[in-house]
Amino acid sequence: MASKVLTSRTPADEASPSPEIHPLLAQRRTQRAFSSKLVEPAILRSLLEAARWAPSSMNEQPWSFMLARRQNQLEFERLRDCLMDFNLPWAQHAPVLLLAVARSNFSANGERNRHAFYDLGQAVAALTYQAIASSLSVCQMAGFDVQKARSVFSIPADHEPVVVVAIGYHGDLAILPEKTRQKELAPRKRNSLDRFVFEGKWGQPARLAEP
Repeated sequence: MASKVLTSRTPADEASPSPEIHPLLAQRRTQRAFSSKLVEPAILRSLLEAARWAPSSMNEQPWSFMLARRQNQLEFERLRDCLMDFNLPWAQHAPVLLLAVARSNFSANGERNRHAFYDLGQAVAALTYQAIASSLSVCQMAGFDVQKARSVFSIPADHEPVVVVAIGYHGDLAILPEKTRQKELAPRKRNSLDRFVFEGKWGQPARLAEP
């Protein structure tokens, strides 16, 4: 008898974050199954507004976003075609793709801004949690052709394409390839605090981080 295809999660599939953190943080999970439903412009704008208010070194705000919505099929396909093959089977269903770009140098003096990627990450994180608050799914992808994206969108030399973000409403897991579906259903794993919170010297777990 053929095995049943799993298309939903059970409570046992979920990790159990500490009750000290906000539920919005606890429920974040990479999701690759997207519905065909389009993201309303006002909601999408609220995500970008959340990114706008992220903190940054010297208030440099070194982030930019190339927006590709399915409503504009040509623009959507240009960004979609920058993705690596292993991301295409699921990412092509997302109604919104976003290329996140970091400006490498400070605008005031042209010196290298070594915090640019960090600041862009904060902007994308703010966008992500605003998306979760709006019942949207988000998946961030490192797997894209950086040089192709730079060429297709005429990105300046002092700007670095960093990540592509897929955004949309959560869809049926049955549309995913088997390997990808199993990733979606796998329990979340996180290092314990004592693995990365140190005190006194490097590698010595902080007392408050002990299990």
